[in-house]
Amino acid sequence: MNRANLDRLITDALAIEAQDAKEAGALGYMARALVQATLPHSKPDTNEFERRNGAFTLVMLAPSKVGLPYGVIPRLMMAWMTTEAVRTKQRELVLGDSMSEFMGQLDMLPTGGRWGSITRLRDQSRRLFTTSVSCFFDGENAAGESGFRIADRHLLWWDPQSPNQKSLFNSTVMLSDEVRTSPVPIDMRAMKALKKSPLALDIYFWLTYRLSYLRQARVIPWAALQMQFGSSYGADAHGLRDFKRAFLRELKKVSILYPKAKVGEGEGGLQLQPSATHIPLRSRPPSNDT
Repeated sequence: MNRANLDRLITDALAIEAQDAKEAGALGYMARALVQATLPHSKPDTNEFERRNGAFTLVMLAPSKVGLPYGVIPRLMMAWMTTEAVRTKQRELVLGDSMSEFMGQLDMLPTGGRWGSITRLRDQSRRLFTTSVSCFFDGENAAGESGFRIADRHLLWWDPQSPNQKSLFNSTVMLSDEVRTSPVPIDMRAMKALKKSPLALDIYFWLTYRLSYLRQARVIPWAALQMQFGSSYGADAHGLRDFKRAFLRELKKVSILYPKAKVGEGEGGLQLQPSATHIPLRSRPPSNDT
């Protein structure tokens, strides 16, 4: 991590320490299913993707002509949409009057060209909204499965040639009920500070959730963490070493923003200790989802 990035993270961390998320107007939420098992980090070779977290398995399936969502943008979108759904208590969300307005809400600057942010947002939006998700639980005494699409329907009136132009019609997305079920509270300032790394975002979302209910110390094996966070790494000793190195590198960034998280390298895995929650419990939405 270079000095400029370190200074920026420290500045963001001081702001978070000085004022909690709710007081700062930065309280957000992330869909719990995508915290327990995460989206792809890089472009998958297939239209099916699997993540495992203990007895929980998440499988994503996308139309072959569209492909699966990956990287930072769908994570930013999911956090914004989940937050907006909690705020409005509505399934149908309006994605701004124009493409650039929505991008501003994601803290993205509109840029053109083949690899510009406008093209990537349109591509990742389509991938995300057409993805189907299956969640499997296979425990010792119980087993079950549920399935859903990220969006039951969506309609985008964005003109990539004129991202600032307001449309005559609203761009909307109808979230599935499962996306809004028991969302995980997050600090949007931390998310924006980590937005260049999908792995750092996933670690932050997960730690915020996992440490909110951890009651005793636990060591999670590196192999289990790789199944949850790093399936793109090789399924051998070399791949596990590469994953561990990347995870610990990104964990350092997260720890700057969440210094009360008692997390570190342990014997054979990641050691978690009971820690103060990053988001106060009073900020959590009611358990009976609307």
